[in-house]
Amino acid sequence: MTIDPAANAAIFDGPEALTFDDVLVVPGWSEVLPTDVSTATTLAGIELKVPLMSAAMDTVTEAPLAVALARAGGIGVLHRNLPVEGQAAEVDRVKRSQSGMISAPISLPPTATLADAEALMAQHKISGVPITDPDGRMVGILTNRDVRFCTSADDHKPVTEFMTADGLVTAPMGTSLDDAVGILHTHRIEKLPLVDGRGRLAGLITVKDINKRIEHPDATLDDAGRLRVGAAIGVTDVEERVGALADAGVDMIVIDTAHGHSRGVVDAVRIVSKGWPDLPVIAGNVVTAEGVETLVEAGADVIKVGVGAGSICTTRVVAGAGMPQLSAIWECRMAARAHGIPIIADGGIVTSGDIVKAFVAGADAVMLGNALAGVDEAPGELELVDGAMWKTYRGMGSAGAMRGRATDRYATGQGNQKHVAEGVEARVRYAGPMSELVGQLVGGLRSGMGYAGAADLDDLRDRTRLTRITGAGLRESHPHDVQVLRDE
Repeated sequence: MTIDPAANAAIFDGPEALTFDDVLVVPGWSEVLPTDVSTATTLAGIELKVPLMSAAMDTVTEAPLAVALARAGGIGVLHRNLPVEGQAAEVDRVKRSQSGMISAPISLPPTATLADAEALMAQHKISGVPITDPDGRMVGILTNRDVRFCTSADDHKPVTEFMTADGLVTAPMGTSLDDAVGILHTHRIEKLPLVDGRGRLAGLITVKDINKRIEHPDATLDDAGRLRVGAAIGVTDVEERVGALADAGVDMIVIDTAHGHSRGVVDAVRIVSKGWPDLPVIAGNVVTAEGVETLVEAGADVIKVGVGAGSICTTRVVAGAGMPQLSAIWECRMAARAHGIPIIADGGIVTSGDIVKAFVAGADAVMLGNALAGVDEAPGELELVDGAMWKTYRGMGSAGAMRGRATDRYATGQGNQKHVAEGVEARVRYAGPMSELVGQLVGGLRSGMGYAGAADLDDLRDRTRLTRITGAGLRESHPHDVQVLRDE
């Protein structure tokens, strides 16, 4: 059954703008179990089994969190408070963390020393390195097993004294993963170099990568079996930064500013769309239909929605500007749907129930900052305060963040003046490993879909009714009239 679209439209048609705590999902007829629903979504041709993205914040998303979220089925967006080469290196770390086949494996020449090899393996956190001659032909492979009993006295010796050369096992380019598994098992090896017709190193398949694919079946992968990752840019150094990110293998560009309905963002979208037409462009942030229309016309593939909704954002206090997030999602959804453009709800989400409501209002994915900042993989510092563990978390408009390279995110029109902070520096409760938190969030989303009778996210958007609630209704929604002994 499809509900009358006017039912939800009427809620958002009044003079007041709404946010998550102003509404509830109305339970409906259900023939699905939460375990059977699909949470998959697609953004500009990139399929996510889990519709979660991480915010491009310097206390949220660097390579470790992007890797963990991609393995869980979502995608991370690397922050831009880094030099160009530093951000590109973070992309490279994610892309090299897992691969169906490593298409450009690191190698060393026969003249390299053992110290060179050990330094290279430590730098890239790998357990072995192919040895190739000046023409790129495989002459051996050096692994941890080859150097297990070496001492510091061996550091200056060439790798040819330790590498495995006799009986070197290789396979031709085009070898399937299934065939590679058989070869690895037969020869009891962990790395299988792939060579072209002239014996030159062209790829590498490892047991470690094969095991990762088995352990993370929902992982967000590119065509080469590598984890997908996005990266944020601003409205300055666009060509230089995007060029470096594209060379590193980034999967999507996110033009990340507080006010996306602006000339600088439109110009940046056009530059990226023209210069890298195959690279998806996400642009934002906006909260109005006019903002959506402007960015779509400029060439954006996905629109990011939200101004002032984040827990560490003070834009609404400092600038008096913004829109409550649920109404912003609804208005932008109605404009974007006419163009077949997906939207991302960015900001204001505190609970898994908020994620459900964001999808009912029209989101195709949600972006999380606060919710992810407390996990092990987030880069914030871990602190013990009054017997509880916390991690640091700050807005990209905070004074600390704007001392970095992200000043143009909030500084539109401020010129050379002192930047006015539009965010705070704070702490969030330590949340443990990413996998556990994502499991809780997705579990809540699945539960909400079960109550709504939605088999997938399209059903959730098109078949689910919202109802407004009062302050008394909000109090009733939370534990009340009891003394809570344990909050889990």
